[in-house]
Amino acid sequence: MKTGLSGFTSVRARDAFLTAYDEKLAELWPGHDSRDVPTTFGTTRVMTGGTGATPFVLLAGGGGNSLMWHRYVGPLGEHRPVIAIDQIGDPGRSTQDRPFADGRDLATWLEEVLAALDVERAHLVGCSFGGWVALRHALHSPGRAATLTLLDPAGFGKFTARFMRWVILGGLASLAPRPVRHRAAGWLRNATLLDDDLMGLARHALSFRRRMPMPPPLTDDELGSLAVPVQLLLGEHSALYDARAVAARATELMPDARVEIVPGASHDVPMHSVELVTARTIEFAREMEPS
Repeated sequence: MKTGLSGFTSVRARDAFLTAYDEKLAELWPGHDSRDVPTTFGTTRVMTGGTGATPFVLLAGGGGNSLMWHRYVGPLGEHRPVIAIDQIGDPGRSTQDRPFADGRDLATWLEEVLAALDVERAHLVGCSFGGWVALRHALHSPGRAATLTLLDPAGFGKFTARFMRWVILGGLASLAPRPVRHRAAGWLRNATLLDDDLMGLARHALSFRRRMPMPPPLTDDELGSLAVPVQLLLGEHSALYDARAVAARATELMPDARVEIVPGASHDVPMHSVELVTARTIEFAREMEPS
């Protein structure tokens, strides 16, 4: 593993993860198409499905991949094409050749992927770190995003010790037997731990060493300059920040943004509230781009 690059601790660990990944992908998203896209930073694996006009482009949270969206690809694909991207630098089918220095690099990477796929316009849907990537792309490569739907995204506050505890305890709980893991999901407010389809894969991902830039908060000027419709879905009990304070700031700086606090959710918004997020994503895209 090159210095500055993410990767698995050994070839054996990588092969075990990819075997489990491929099995789950075939099980959870049958009929998908896949493609490898060369970029400045490495080769990006994308999965596609659905039919229609401007696609939904799904960006996973840090440490995740396209499989986190397995409950979304079917319902979303009934309305528009779906493109799920394995972020370079996270455990998945993408490979990294060059490190990312900052958010501008990540914006460049995403722009290269969308251009290679001939995606002229896209409804970007980003969770956590993926939400921050969507924001950086909208700032540095304006015009390609038709909308942004951001699920408890990074970029609205600094990472805190509270959030790191939430991440670490969730990782430890993922190793526990199913009954204990399910109970821990309630204690930690982390519905990801209830996803039995992905927990085996998550255990394999523990051998992955992630080296990605930390997402600094966006400035007031940056938020105010966004020239794209934004939908912000925040967890009521977000472990990442004070959701009400973020909602107030977003409403002040982006008066046209659609901001909603999701009852009962923490930073696990896409896992906690699948039906709500699906409905809001489809409705927002339809309203902002009826065609």
